[in-house]
This record gives sequence, C-alpha cells and structure tokens, in this order.
Amino acid sequence: MQLIQETPDLSAYLAADEAIDHHHPQVRETAARLAAEVTDSYEYARAAFEFVRDAIPHSQDSGDSRVTWRASDVLEQGTGICYAKAHALAALLRAEDIPAALCYQNLGVVHGLVAVRFHGAWHRQDPRGNKPGVDARFSLDGERLAFTPDPSSNEMDYPVLYAAPHPVVLNALRAAVDRPHLWRTLPAAL
Repeated sequence: MQLIQETPDLSAYLAADEAIDHHHPQVRETAARLAAEVTDSYEYARAAFEFVRDAIPHSQDSGDSRVTWRASDVLEQGTGICYAKAHALAALLRAEDIPAALCYQNLGVVHGLVAVRFHGAWHRQDPRGNKPGVDARFSLDGERLAFTPDPSSNEMDYPVLYAAPHPVVLNALRAAVDRPHLWRTLPAAL
C-alpha cells in the first residue's frame, strides 16, 4: 500500500496541537529520559515505541475505564486506547524532531496507528500493546502491526497520513465519559 501524506509540508508532521502536545512538560520529561538512554534517532524511535507499547497499558486490556486523548494525559495517567497511545507516541517522536503521522485501519471499527519517517519513507507502527495473539514490533523493514485487515470482512488500511488526529476519532474520545461509553461510540469508518 502506498501511504499518502495529507499535506506535502513535512513540518506539519512535527507540529504540536491539542492532542499531540509535545511541548508539555510531561512529554518533554519522558522524551528526555528515553533520549538519554540511546545514541541516535532510530534507537530513540524504537525506545519511544516500546515505551508506549509496553509501559502504558491499553485500557481495554487492563480494564481501566478512564479515557485519555492528549499525549500528556496518556503519559501522566498511564492508560489509553489505540488512538490515545498513538497520540503519545507521535508526541514523543515529534519532541525529538522525528516526523510522525497518525494513520488508521478499519477493523470493523477504526484502529489507530502511527507512521514514522526514516530514510525518506514512512513506516507504520502499532503501539497498541501486545497480548496473547498480538505481537506488534517496531520495524522499518516490513510492517509488524498488531492486526491485518481482512478484506473479505470489508476491513481495510486507510492510506492517508494525518498530521493531526482525524476529527471523527478526536470527537469520539472527547465525548466519551468513560471507556465503556467510548466502546459503544467508536467510529466505524473515517
């Protein structure tokens, strides 16, 4: 699949916004801690991915009913669903000047991913969190995502790389009073 930038301006994929608030002290402190343990941007990107994937539980897996959507809130509260975890990873990457995009799959409901730009190309990553049957890994050599869409079930990968969270996703997160409510209102499509 060919990934398509929503905007040709690469600086848009480094920008902060309300959800990807990479200027927030919580994001900056986490980024600095991760950066201190590595020697280059590739190692940093892998460390940030593994931190979000492994240290921040997916709220459905952990049974946490809180809904987070800002990157800083995800890091502070230590919980989030796929969209929120994608916001956190994008913020950590952008905090270290690594272009990061938000992208999505339709798996019956919309699933959130991140694409990171290295060597002149975008590489999708899934920081959702592993569990039995899910083994997502950081990779620039072929995708290692949590899920593969099933076209026979009308599932698909969306090719667009967004600089900011898709409004449908952001609206669902903001409107949810808790995760059970969010689960009933997850977007079915973009």
